[in-house]
Amino acid sequence: MNRTDDRLLPVLLICAQAAVWPGAALAQGTVPDGSALLVAALVAGPVTAALALRRTYPVVALMVIAVACALGAGPLPTGGTAVLGTAGVALALFTVATERDTFTAVLCVATLAAWQLAQNITLNGLSDRDGLDLVLTAVLYAAACGTGLFVRRLRHARQAAEHLLKRAETERHRLPAVERRRMERELHDVSAHHLTAVVVTVGAASGLRERRPELADEALEFAVETGREVTRALGSVRAPAPSREELPSPEERLKALVAGFRRLDQPVDFEIDPLPDGAVADAAYGIVREALTNVARHAPGARTTVLCHYGDTRTDVVVTSAPPPTGVVAHGAGLGGGRGTGFLRSRAREAGGTLTTGPTAEGGWEVRATLPGRTAAPVEEAVPPSYRAAQLVAAFGLFAQPLLGVVVIRDGSASAGSQVSAGVLFALLAAAQAVALLWLRRAPGWARGALLGLALLWPMAMTVGDYSGPVLLPPTLSTLATCVALADLKGRGELRDQPPQARTYRLPQVPLSFFPIAAVAVHATAVTTAVLHRGTPLPTWVVAMAATAGTALVVGAAHYGGAVRRKHDRTTRATQTQHLATWTEAAVRDAWAERQRIAAGLETTVLARTADMIAEAHAGRLDATATRAREALAAMRALLDTVRDGETGGADLRPQPTLQALDLLAQQCRATGRDIEIRLTDRVPDRLPTEVDLAAYHAAETLLATGDDEPAVLELDAADGTLTLTATGVPGAAGAAVRERLTARIAPLGGTLTAGPPGTVGLRLPLAPAVEEGER
Repeated sequence: MNRTDDRLLPVLLICAQAAVWPGAALAQGTVPDGSALLVAALVAGPVTAALALRRTYPVVALMVIAVACALGAGPLPTGGTAVLGTAGVALALFTVATERDTFTAVLCVATLAAWQLAQNITLNGLSDRDGLDLVLTAVLYAAACGTGLFVRRLRHARQAAEHLLKRAETERHRLPAVERRRMERELHDVSAHHLTAVVVTVGAASGLRERRPELADEALEFAVETGREVTRALGSVRAPAPSREELPSPEERLKALVAGFRRLDQPVDFEIDPLPDGAVADAAYGIVREALTNVARHAPGARTTVLCHYGDTRTDVVVTSAPPPTGVVAHGAGLGGGRGTGFLRSRAREAGGTLTTGPTAEGGWEVRATLPGRTAAPVEEAVPPSYRAAQLVAAFGLFAQPLLGVVVIRDGSASAGSQVSAGVLFALLAAAQAVALLWLRRAPGWARGALLGLALLWPMAMTVGDYSGPVLLPPTLSTLATCVALADLKGRGELRDQPPQARTYRLPQVPLSFFPIAAVAVHATAVTTAVLHRGTPLPTWVVAMAATAGTALVVGAAHYGGAVRRKHDRTTRATQTQHLATWTEAAVRDAWAERQRIAAGLETTVLARTADMIAEAHAGRLDATATRAREALAAMRALLDTVRDGETGGADLRPQPTLQALDLLAQQCRATGRDIEIRLTDRVPDRLPTEVDLAAYHAAETLLATGDDEPAVLELDAADGTLTLTATGVPGAAGAAVRERLTARIAPLGGTLTAGPPGTVGLRLPLAPAVEEGER
């Protein structure tokens, strides 16, 4: 909601309150006195202001509204604060649930309900309706709070999806650059060590040929061996193993950075968790490097602590330095440009996090960054325990406030005899249903059984407590809890029509879930029992049919609502998965095109001249070997210049990735928060048939693009002329759409698809092309 809506809702509530009172009284010809109108205006003013500021100060606004309505309820007639005391408080509770954490929202609901009950008992004494009033109040507040928590969870899920897609888009542009830098680094190593050594060795042997002729044979032999090593090294550059790269991990890079500052006599302690390669790791490295540089510049010799904790929802990077030792001169204090802190904040912001800097209590300096974690969810600041303790103390003080006076228990309103109040029984049943709802996700079977069993106890409570109010109210309250459970289970997909498990016999499968049918039967029985016990002129079968129809309508609405939510969640997740798969595919294709572009340059220039060098060395021609070595080195340097320029000729005709691009696929998945491991056995051939190579890669890409979050392992093996690809940790691959795509990929090649344990899928592709029946 925007600010206009925040101002509009309080105005609408004031208009609704004015229509209820004094509007209804005026319509009947009764004119309220001036004192009542003054009290109503004094109540409406703070309530309106609090509702307008509820998003900025939600808890304070809730307290102001509750207290103002409670103070105005005494002097005002019935209905004087009906709208503001119900809809206004519910709106404030909804805002607390959406803007604050779950602990604060639940604490506000419990405290407010208990405070209102204690205040009512203090002012009016204990009566039989107090329990029922508490149930009705708790239902209203719980509905407002639950709706707010649901909206907050949806908002956080949407933000997490946006962060994940943003991270994927960032990595989509980053992966080709990372691949270019990797190949540039390895090509530089080859040129700086191998080819340069050949040029120097052969040149030295050529110059000393007259005095030391034996050096020529040694130089030629060295040229042959080094040329073969260059060929092998360049082959690994073109097609690295698709397992985890042997490059330094982000954790190793951070430790090496700390070790470098230690060599500068900077005492640095560290505690660094393993990080996946990606934008978050790059941001953490840059923040730590800049922070340590600032310490060495402004506080040389100060003891520094580096903490890097990688969690599910957040990554905490903290660099804390102590005050510099006495007498130490900061020679580098004036070397900075004053823009380091701004660069740190921008680096954290680009990674989807936040950064704060400031002095410590001991006189040092602290840099604290909060970055996304594994799930890319929006980062939230941790609440200190002292704040929680203060919340509990404030809640207890508010609850105890009405009890400070003398509790008035009027004999006229107290229950006669020793009969148990119906309101108390209703409150106990509602509490038991609330406990069952809390256990719905941990033990859904037991929770459903408890809800159905408790529903049958409400008519008994009406009879035992001699309830004389509306006969349909208690059964309706019990139905609400069951409908909430039904909608939640259906929305999470736990009430689906699944095929029976493998067994020696099969029972007929009911097309509908058992729980909705049982809920209709149980609650219809409860309603029928309550109505018949109260007495009605209608026949029993009419009451039973009406109760069944009404209950079926309510349960069906809950079931439909859960199904709509499930469909919406699946559509949203499918859209997110599709976008994520699109970014991943584009990233891998761009990086693969970059690799192939550089590999093509290796094929036509460096490798060809290296092969000529080896041939000349085998022939014993020392001068020709030196010439070919220089040509290979010049070609390597020219290729390095091309790589640095990042030219992407022919980008419109990007080559299709093969299994040699699995390392890029795994790297992209790890960078977006999912741990992927790829295992290749030694039996997998270096060169596969093109159609098998392409189909196997696309199958692996499909398996990893199912939207799952858990770690996955892809294992490839070859035996008896068949390539086997086994994927574990991919429960989404059990879907019919994924299986159809996989089958369409491998069926033309004669491949087969098998399903193992949950989350495991196996593919078998013949290495020899399948022969059609008409070609035999």
